[in-house]
Amino acid sequence: MNDIQNCKRCLYDTRHPLGLTLDDEGICSGCRVHEEKDTLDWAFRWEKLENLVADYRSKDTRIYDCIVPVSGGQDSYFIVHTVKNKLKLNPLLVTYNKYWNTPLGIRNLANLRTQFNCDIITQNVNPVAVKKITKTTLRRLGSIYWHCIAGQTVFPVQTAVRYKVPLIIWGAHQGMEQVGMFSHEHEVEMTRRYRKDHDLMRYEADDLLSNFDVLTEGDIWQYRYPEDDELNAVGVRGIYLNNYVRWDPKAQHELMIENYNYQTSAFSRTFDCYDFVDCYNYMNLHDLIKMYKHGYSKVTDHACREIRHGRLTRDQAQQLVQFHQQQPAHHIELLCEWLDIDLRSLQFILDMHKNKNLTDKAELQYELTDNIQASNTGKTPPGPDAGFQANASLNRDRNEAYITIGKGWP
Repeated sequence: MNDIQNCKRCLYDTRHPLGLTLDDEGICSGCRVHEEKDTLDWAFRWEKLENLVADYRSKDTRIYDCIVPVSGGQDSYFIVHTVKNKLKLNPLLVTYNKYWNTPLGIRNLANLRTQFNCDIITQNVNPVAVKKITKTTLRRLGSIYWHCIAGQTVFPVQTAVRYKVPLIIWGAHQGMEQVGMFSHEHEVEMTRRYRKDHDLMRYEADDLLSNFDVLTEGDIWQYRYPEDDELNAVGVRGIYLNNYVRWDPKAQHELMIENYNYQTSAFSRTFDCYDFVDCYNYMNLHDLIKMYKHGYSKVTDHACREIRHGRLTRDQAQQLVQFHQQQPAHHIELLCEWLDIDLRSLQFILDMHKNKNLTDKAELQYELTDNIQASNTGKTPPGPDAGFQANASLNRDRNEAYITIGKGWP
């Protein structure tokens, strides 16, 4: 902790959980890899992508050319737009039901299927098992989101094996976009190891089993990654679009809003109202836990991205981060009800996972009861307008409640 160094350009420091380095000029690896976006020949890289997918294109429309993981938020619209309309592929869409769905997320997912006229498969794991897994990962890892990430990253691979569709097309590689873990020219692909080490906090499904826990093999088997011989028999590979397309989430979302009626919603804990509108917990309790464990929250990720794209100065970004990361996390009571735990029990578990080296940070001193009681109604972020516009609400004029199963929208 005594050797913490801050990037002179963005807001990240060397404590980043994905690993980050600074060069002699004090610029972080994430900022340096981002510079490639302004120097690479993207026309050439697009041509490489077209040549790559040509081998997977089928003349038989009854055969899927690729698998595309989707949700009712994030970059799903842009990915499907690129795959279906620009690459002219026939994708099979797959989605994992996290059970914490917002009405807006259900609406966006239904609209996605309609707009792009694609087949879709949804994985609904037994909710009793999901609740047991969530309690285990909350207690052991300090994470409510393990099952979501595990399901979202394994179901597409399982589907590729089951349907014998070898190509999976993902959006952006998080490690590359945030900390410059790889260069775009490395053309890194999705791997079992990266998923375990970074996405799953080094815990595969079977690692959750213990003599001191109530989880059984029957609870976790659907989160198992296929064996290597199964992957090799089909030739499964997962490519990332951001290796071949200049990735800019804000510009991409605004294109999808204009052309395909993607809808967005404001959050108290970030200025980016385009991402994660499908989940009640990601930008709320999950984000608060991130703050407890790592000393920064998702708004810092968003601010660093906007600095790198030249839309915010470092000072402007700091103002926005300071405001948003002190705002309350909402909808916590929904998760407590869903898990059948009380607020005091949840607070006790979160206190176990607080980073002891960060206890001097004011943002970590408030209690969950403060979040429940607080409201940011009428509060406007000081300083700059980050340029994000919400056009809907998470609840869509419905009562606040998880939509555990949703297939359409009125």
